[in-house]
Amino acid sequence: MGIVLGLIAISFGIWGIGDIFRGFGQSTVAKVGNTEIRVDQFRQIYQERLQQLSRRVGRPITPDQARALGLDRQFLGQVVAETVLDERARSLRLGLNDSEIARRVTEDPNFKGITGQFDRARFEQLIRQNGLTEVRFLAEQRRNSLRQQLVGTVGANLGTPTTLAEAFNRYQNEQRTIEYVLLGRDQAGEIAAPTPEVLAKYFEERKVLFRSPEYRKIVLLMLTPADLAPTIEISDADVKRAYEDRRARYVTPERRQIQQIVFPNMDEARAGADKIAKGMTFQALAAERGLKDTDIDLGSIAQSAMVDRAVAEAAFALKPGEVSAPVEGRFGIALLNVVKIEPGAARPFEEVAAELRRELATERANAAMTSVHDKIEDERLSGVPINTAAEKFKLTPRTIEVDRSGRTIDGAAIGNLPQGIDVLSSAFTAEVGGDNDPLQVPNRGGYVWFDVLDIRPSRERPLDEVKDQVEARWRDEEIAARLKTKTTEILEKLKAGTPLAEVAAAEKLKVEWRPGLKRGTPPPGIPTRSLDEIFRTPKDATGTADGATATDRIVFRVTEITVPPLDLQSDEAKRMDEALRRAISDDLLAQYIGRLQNEVGVTINQTALNQITGASSN
Repeated sequence: MGIVLGLIAISFGIWGIGDIFRGFGQSTVAKVGNTEIRVDQFRQIYQERLQQLSRRVGRPITPDQARALGLDRQFLGQVVAETVLDERARSLRLGLNDSEIARRVTEDPNFKGITGQFDRARFEQLIRQNGLTEVRFLAEQRRNSLRQQLVGTVGANLGTPTTLAEAFNRYQNEQRTIEYVLLGRDQAGEIAAPTPEVLAKYFEERKVLFRSPEYRKIVLLMLTPADLAPTIEISDADVKRAYEDRRARYVTPERRQIQQIVFPNMDEARAGADKIAKGMTFQALAAERGLKDTDIDLGSIAQSAMVDRAVAEAAFALKPGEVSAPVEGRFGIALLNVVKIEPGAARPFEEVAAELRRELATERANAAMTSVHDKIEDERLSGVPINTAAEKFKLTPRTIEVDRSGRTIDGAAIGNLPQGIDVLSSAFTAEVGGDNDPLQVPNRGGYVWFDVLDIRPSRERPLDEVKDQVEARWRDEEIAARLKTKTTEILEKLKAGTPLAEVAAAEKLKVEWRPGLKRGTPPPGIPTRSLDEIFRTPKDATGTADGATATDRIVFRVTEITVPPLDLQSDEAKRMDEALRRAISDDLLAQYIGRLQNEVGVTINQTALNQITGASSN
């Protein structure tokens, strides 16, 4: 519906938000050059684009979520960028006549029907879905077309510099082969247990690492349609009634593979039907008229999916292999041929009853969510604990005792916490017995109430309580220190010319070989940080890096570096070229719009923006 949606990603990167936000008259949310963006105008745009985005992601986006995602500034940035382009188009006296706009609309593939022609009904349906009238849509198309002219002059016919393409190809596809040895605990040698004095000193210097974290006992009550549904009883009669009402959902309609030849007038259609009657095949008639199989095949389609009702009724009245009489359709006179019929089928009530019962329960749960939420809130305002309120509404609360990271006192990670919200952060800022607002569940829809029942403060733990942890950490650091010394010794031997195989044999290590290493895809046993070090090391040079654990070290030598040649005809190279062209074009466009904004001047009314988006004004 508009080519400037892409500007959403770049508008704030070029805007200089901190410098231009300031308050002024309440009827205007922004001024771009000589153009004022009125509050009512932007409110409508903001709501429409938020609804469009909600439809795209398949769920409603609340005002709070929109602000958290920065959509308020993004949408305003988009409108500002579009207005800047409109200002420049006017200053250059660019324009398009009505016939050109009509041509562009009728040739838009989004508005074409199954015949490949402009479909008026589809056009009206799509613009209604996007909350537009025909007049407003055509006006937007005119503005977008002019913006395209400007944008096209900036990013048109850009080529990817060969040096950039080769560098990108190298970074993306370079492969390295290494030979290496892995040093672990065994190579550190025997490490005697630390003396009490050593361990006590080690503990004192790192006492903060072994503190007991703060633990909180929290009771949670989650209310989502899925939680509420099991509490709702659905009668057998309701299920049967729903099955009858929704029978079409459980029926797979008959589908037919249909071929169609469209004629410009009835005389030619009748002449074609006469040839069929005299023995000519449908395919032969199509070939005579210069049509290929792909031109006449409508595919396998259900009757309800056919736009032209007259053609649909005629096609679904034919037998397989039968050719229709001329049919006056919406797009011309047609002869139809049924190639194949796929019979319909229906799922019986017994098969779908349980599924339908759950669906009805979820639907009623959705409808009851607000009411139950309000009733629970009433209970809470009356001082009723969560456990008691949950019991009243047949819901099951949950009590946990965890630290901020979600681990229990024995160190186990707590599971099944509400998704999409950070309930622990909220609980760890609340007070025991405090009045806490419910948290909204963003994706599933619903609420989470919580009460803090008890707080076990963070405390310093004595050495006796954490002795095993302290000794394990001390031992790991001792191993790491010894391995660091040993890898330094091995590197010195390798740099002196001793082959890796000879050094490995002396240290009783196994030389391993790993080909095909690529950036960003670490293989098992070689973490990303080690891979980065390998790709910083020249061919035939040696290096050392961390292993997969804190007590592993790798000593390696880069034996081969391979950069696949850049095949400009390959699909990968074409995708890479397109990505680089787009990146270059976006960068130039960002700079261009930034320059225009500086020239025409942009001011923003933060107070008005806050009122439109529901944010509180400071």
